[in-house]
Amino acid sequence: MKIYLETPVAGHFRDVFAQFDQSLFVKLTPPFPPVELQRFDGSRVGDQYHIDLKLPFLRQTWQGHITEAGETETECWFVDEGLQLPFFLQSWHHRHTVRQQGDHCVIIDDITYEAPFRWLTYLLHPSMWLQFAYRKPLYRKVFGAPPR
Repeated sequence: MKIYLETPVAGHFRDVFAQFDQSLFVKLTPPFPPVELQRFDGSRVGDQYHIDLKLPFLRQTWQGHITEAGETETECWFVDEGLQLPFFLQSWHHRHTVRQQGDHCVIIDDITYEAPFRWLTYLLHPSMWLQFAYRKPLYRKVFGAPPR
């Protein structure tokens, strides 16, 4: 299943990308389910993040690592993939891209995931989409809206 969201924000792509750190990671975390950050190394290849999801009556670990990162004249990106995922996910691939577009840039969340069962993958889709759509106003709050 895929989720693809673009959020235009103010600023140069390199300046925006430089702020993808632990502080932003925490700010982008939706209120549900509550999470506890255990580890955050950064967004370079080999870096890891570990979070505990506090689901009702259940605590689940989500661990991921950065498998790819790069930069061109117009964009920067990194990819995180799941190492240890909660029971409801079988695979996770999230490409974070910040691309210059004229006098502003666009943050792109490009996610591919699978649950252990096809029906569960489809059932999860609305809530997974909401978890990342939640970031759009937060990105604009942190970086500012692009000029009109």
